[in-house]
Amino acid sequence: MQVMAPWLRASFTVLDILLVALIIYEVLVMIRGTRAAPMLAGLAAVAVAFYLARIGELATLNWLVSHLLPYIVFALIVVFQSEIRHVLSDVGRRVSFLRGSTVEGDSYDDIVLAANLFSQHQTGALIVIEREIGLRTYIESGVAMDARLSYDLLATIFRPSAPLHDGAVIIQKDRLAAAACFLPLSMNPVLSTQLGTRHRAAIGITEETDAIAVIVSEESGAISMAVGGKIERDLTVEQLRERLSSELRRYMAPVALPTAVPEADDSDAGLESPLRARASSSADGDNDADMERPL
Repeated sequence: MQVMAPWLRASFTVLDILLVALIIYEVLVMIRGTRAAPMLAGLAAVAVAFYLARIGELATLNWLVSHLLPYIVFALIVVFQSEIRHVLSDVGRRVSFLRGSTVEGDSYDDIVLAANLFSQHQTGALIVIEREIGLRTYIESGVAMDARLSYDLLATIFRPSAPLHDGAVIIQKDRLAAAACFLPLSMNPVLSTQLGTRHRAAIGITEETDAIAVIVSEESGAISMAVGGKIERDLTVEQLRERLSSELRRYMAPVALPTAVPEADDSDAGLESPLRARASSSADGDNDADMERPL
């Protein structure tokens, strides 16, 4: 043991340094591109001033910094409360990595089908999927539904003439918890000016929680997905399926997507369920065969 003790101490010292370096790196990655980055630079400037005041024996500056330091700590907690909450939620999400998702495969199949429909018709939509962190506060801001999630229900809610099409839909497990929900807007200064309120709300909710947000642009019909405060734009339907499958850690079998409805058709046929459409086509084929059968 006396021979191994120095090696053990050296190993623990190296481990200690690596852990501290990892924590610093993760913090820097999390605050990169956020409002915390310039504030961290200001904090570093204050630390340098405090160090110079100590080694230069600047009595007045040393007294000022020493008395302000306790209040600076509380001020940082208040200013960085959003970033601190995001870091803690990210840590909790990593701890519960093996727990898996709470959304069933069939449920987000409906989400993919609905996103495809909204993209074809350039219908604005915002769908938020709850994971480990609860969204009760945001659910209570909307209209409670507690209905089983389905393609038809999403298509009905986001119909432009529907009273609940504004705002976000929040999904808990395989249930549609609420519609027309209000979400916090992201204040990230590096976001593109091309992003509207719907996209900023999607980024905002993923900054505050570990939720997944699926967005369809009303102007272009482009499909986007926000996770962890970052947004992926101009996704295809297949890419959206793969990303949801990856984030929710479930296998999603490919399904046949409905064909696009011609723009000249102003009826509600475009909002028909793909399953119902296939059944109708089969029935029409049977009727045609009956008509051709000789008497």
